Amino acid sequence: MSDNFRVITSDFVKVNVTNSQNSAVSLEQKFAKSLTIEELKNKLEIITGGCASSMQLDLYNGDKFIAKLVDGTILGSYPIENDMRIHAIYSISYIAENVPKFEMSDEQYKQKQNTVRDFLKKNNLGKYNEEEQKKMAERKRIQADEEARLASLATIGSRCMVTAKGPHRIGTVMYNGPLEGKDGIFIGVKFDEPLGVNDGTVNGKRYFECQPKYGSMVPIANVTIGDYPPENYDDEL
Repeated sequence: MSDNFRVITSDFVKVNVTNSQNSAVSLEQKFAKSLTIEELKNKLEIITGGCASSMQLDLYNGDKFIAKLVDGTILGSYPIENDMRIHAIYSISYIAENVPKFEMSDEQYKQKQNTVRDFLKKNNLGKYNEEEQKKMAERKRIQADEEARLASLATIGSRCMVTAKGPHRIGTVMYNGPLEGKDGIFIGVKFDEPLGVNDGTVNGKRYFECQPKYGSMVPIANVTIGDYPPENYDDEL
């Protein structure tokens, strides 16, 4: 190739480093393009405290995925440019011993450029989209109001039909309220036939009494209150 057409690029590249242990922090680093990916992982082990042997590296331009950095290749073989981001993912939850954990205050992070937060703010995305946040809050309010309205109808002893997970099931409301570890209002139902999953106990906590396999805890949105008379399944058989 003629020297007139030779493309000259830097031997080093300046990138931001994030990792799956603390994705909120972006650390600016400079690396030689001649590094093998294995050598790069060893350097990142010192920086992030993650184990090189369990590390997977992904290359991003902003939030756009570019490539996986694979062992046996060199960094310069990828279309890597300044201000791109290398994200280290650890398949095993591991922090190397005696490696000081990198920490950055929220104020320091705000001042950095080419971070995920900076990208979201510049593009008016996520929590920085005020109009979308208002719409989301309104949708949540409407959903909460509707759940409260439905819950007010689901009095203990009411007959109901459950419309989730397969065919409709008929039963009786035995519980109305929160379910530990879950958001929203749940209805405890004792079904007319053994189409449930428990006896009124969930994760060791009893919410109501019924026979095994006759009970279920169901989100209020999947419960319809109505005049559903008990069916005689023995006669059908």
